[in-house]
Amino acid sequence: MNLIHGDSSKTWKIARRYNDDVRMNMGPCFLSYRQTFRADKTVADNNEERIDCGPSLKGIYEFRKDSKGYSYVKIKSPDIPSLMNIEKDYKYFKVLKLNKDTLTISFKHKQYGNNYRTITDVLVREDLDIGDRYFHH
Repeated sequence: MNLIHGDSSKTWKIARRYNDDVRMNMGPCFLSYRQTFRADKTVADNNEERIDCGPSLKGIYEFRKDSKGYSYVKIKSPDIPSLMNIEKDYKYFKVLKLNKDTLTISFKHKQYGNNYRTITDVLVREDLDIGDRYFHH
């Protein structure tokens, strides 16, 4: 748990995002996006602080493991149905990597035409200076 929230809170930023293994463009909303996990098991992002980046997600989180031993972050929030285009008020994010500097998660997301895609986010600590974030095809 300390890896995701630090001593009291830890803020993560998107280093890279993939849509079904295709690297996505990183415009201003992605570049400014931050998600903060706190030791009290609350989580919030900063979307609403930027004009035109959409509403923020605020909720509670917990870690879960499935029967195969895969780890997940479960986020529960009344914001989930509208933000994720689902009926449930929670979403599971599969943890692919977690260390003090990197959090890599993947999740299924319903997109245009009711197609489901796997989104993979590579998040890094907010204070890390990494190159190649401003990406465009």
